[in-house]
Amino acid sequence: MDDANDRDAGWFRDVYARHYADVVRYGLRRLDGTAAAEEFAQEVFLVAWRRRGEVPEPALPWLYGVGRRLLANHRRARRTAPAPGALGDHPAADRHDGLTELLAVRAALTRLSDDDQEILRLVAWEQLSVAEAALVLSCGVTAARVRLHRARRRLTVLLAGTPAPAPPSAPTRTGGTR
Repeated sequence: MDDANDRDAGWFRDVYARHYADVVRYGLRRLDGTAAAEEFAQEVFLVAWRRRGEVPEPALPWLYGVGRRLLANHRRARRTAPAPGALGDHPAADRHDGLTELLAVRAALTRLSDDDQEILRLVAWEQLSVAEAALVLSCGVTAARVRLHRARRRLTVLLAGTPAPAPPSAPTRTGGTR
């Protein structure tokens, strides 16, 4: 890993130029509007500048991980559930021929857990490999593969119109007296 002293303004300009649009798009898919996504990107790159000695190559998965944690911190600070449109329903920006299908997928996504939504977005929307998504999620590649498989299965069930299987829960005690 390079020392922060070896990473000057030129290094930062290069990382910023290569990945700014990707980070804004990441924000657009999770926030309400372009202004919020651009402000989000600025926060991500502020962290990248401050922690430039820790930024690996390739930098993009690391930047997405920073963004994911920033969004989680903002949600915790608000202490409220995301609004129904918080996933960034921007069909006009997508210019997708199958608009109806896209809307159905986005509606089904909102019914999945936050963890399922994130792994699906990272692989499908952000076009990361499973290994890169694992870096963003701070988990192993095998765990990311399992999460992706389960999330895809739950999304497929929702798209088919049947109730999604519940994620596994902790075992409960049965029987006994109070």
